[in-house]
Amino acid sequence: MVFAGAALAGCGAFSKKEGGYYRDDGPPANPPRNVAQMPDATPRWEPLHRFANRPYEVFGKTYTPFTDLRPYRTRGVASWYGRRFHGKRTSSGERYDMYLMTAAHPLLAIPSYARVTNLENGRSVVVRINDRGPFHDGRLIDLSYAAASKLGYVGAGSARVEVESIIPRDIGAAPGAAALFENG
Repeated sequence: MVFAGAALAGCGAFSKKEGGYYRDDGPPANPPRNVAQMPDATPRWEPLHRFANRPYEVFGKTYTPFTDLRPYRTRGVASWYGRRFHGKRTSSGERYDMYLMTAAHPLLAIPSYARVTNLENGRSVVVRINDRGPFHDGRLIDLSYAAASKLGYVGAGSARVEVESIIPRDIGAAPGAAALFENG
């Protein structure tokens, strides 16, 4: 987990010095035309990852992720990550795909779902948390390129957002059941 955290320490494409994102990251040369129309992640029951929710340390700071699905709502700065991490393993062991509606968060359980709202333009997306990060001061969440595109801040590199967990209403619902979801 420490290795995964260290690998993601660069996660987050924003750098004022570089004009929005790191020189070796950023959008693809030829992004799909419809990337901003990608469907949101669909919340569903999934078992929590066996290892990705254990405490870990990055840059001398210890993080203790949630080990359950719980209400969570906070505001902060979102950044995004793109081609630099595309195809590399996430904390969940899945390969990062910058065209899916996913995100990295330092504390939310893996996997879980969250609604992210851009406070500047009111746009909102639902993402699946499958990675850890960001590990830069002042950043709350790193979104995939597709999610940042839908929220309208790819060029800016970051945006003020609200992140709200999405949890099942009926904790006892069986996997695959048509459970109703509510914002945590």
